[in-house]
Parts: sequence; structure tokens; C-alpha cells
Amino acid sequence: MNDPDDIPTPTVERVAMIESLMTARATGDVTADNRAYEFLRRELMGDASIKDLLPRFVRTHRTLNSFWPYIQGEAPSYAGRRKIIADAFTPLVDHLEGVGRTPSDAIASDALQSFDAEGVHAVWLKALARRETDPEGAITMARTLLETVTKRILDELGDTYSDTDDLPKLYSRAATALNLAPNQHSLEPIKAILGGAMNLVNGIGTLRNRMSDAHGRGGKLPVKPSPRHASFAVNTAGAVATFLVETYLERDRVP
Repeated sequence: MNDPDDIPTPTVERVAMIESLMTARATGDVTADNRAYEFLRRELMGDASIKDLLPRFVRTHRTLNSFWPYIQGEAPSYAGRRKIIADAFTPLVDHLEGVGRTPSDAIASDALQSFDAEGVHAVWLKALARRETDPEGAITMARTLLETVTKRILDELGDTYSDTDDLPKLYSRAATALNLAPNQHSLEPIKAILGGAMNLVNGIGTLRNRMSDAHGRGGKLPVKPSPRHASFAVNTAGAVATFLVETYLERDRVP
């Protein structure tokens, strides 16, 4: 890296540059700038908002020299290596370019990041990134998001739970602690809304068990999840998680 000014500032351009460097090295270019790679990797790894969306091989290989034998073992041809690298970077690039995002995504992202950037928000980003390219994985992350949020809230409130508690039980505990359980309210419209939220959580748990990649399965899935199934699960989980987080934060602000 002869001139630091050669490194772009926008994150999406930095991601494109590190992808280009890795592709060059994977296709036999021994002159690919390793110093630039190390700098870009360090900067991107330090960005909590995208760290978990970086391809696994970026997170595990600190230099292009260590990446070289890995990618050799993954595909014998240059074309195969290019595809592996491009496919791995696609979710991150789509996220940075806003592909497939809706206004509600940003609302949920703001709330979840303010609550827990390293844990909850990182799971949310993974769920968003997988909606189009990996529907089964997205459904798994939708449930993981709710599990992570409920456990984090229970931890913050000093409530206890068991490692064997399923999602409905975790949600019920968190909802009760936040005064969001239907039986804690007398107004029918409020009870109906809170009961609906509980039903949505139960539905996501069922959807994940039957349609996601969370468990080994025998035979074919009765219905193969599509991006619309994944979007429904992720968007619903995001809405419920945001509701929980905003309620917790509001409670925390009350003297």
C-alpha cells in the first residue's frame, strides 16, 4: 500500500476493494496488495454494524497469504474461486446498498442497535442479509433474534430462565416482566394486541422448527421456504423484538 489515499472512504467501496484483492489472489495474482488487505480487514472488522456480515474467510484469514491455501482447497478452478468469493460477499454488499430493505428495517435497526449493537443487532443484520439468498437460514435467525432479545432483557431485569426454556416460555417471561402479558391488562383491544404478539412468537417458533435449517431432517420438507416466507418471519421477528426493546428502554427511563 504505497499511498493511504488510495483506500476509499465509503464502506461499500472498501468492501468492493477487499473483495477485488481476494479475488486477485485467488486467481494467481501474487502481487495483490497484502498491506491494503490487512488495513481494509482491520477497518471492516472494527465496524460493529457489519462485522458479522463479513464472509467467514475474511474474519479468519488475516493475510492474503493465509487465504491462498484455503481458497485453493475450496475450488480447483479460477472460475469456481471467483464464484465462492462473490457469493460470500453478496449479502454484505446487498445490505450496504439497501437491496431489498424496507422502511421498517431501519426502524428496527435503530432500536436494536441502541439496545445491543454487538449481540441483538448483529443477529438482526444476519437475518436481513439472508432473506433473499438463504430463506431457511433467515427463518433460523428470526427465531434466534427473539431468543437473544428475550434473554438479554431477562438478564438486564435480573430474571432467571433455564437453558432448556423454549422461545414461547422465554417470551412469556419477558412479556410478564415488562407488563406486556395479555392477562396483565383489562382493556380488550390491548389484550388482543398483546395476545397477537404472543401468537406471532409461537408461529415463528413453529415455522423455524418445520421450515428452517436449524435441525437435521429426514426426507424432503413439506414446503420449501421461499424469500416471502423468510421475509414474513424476519419482519415479524423484527417488529416484536423492537416492541420488546422499546418497552424495556422506556421502562428504564422512568424514574
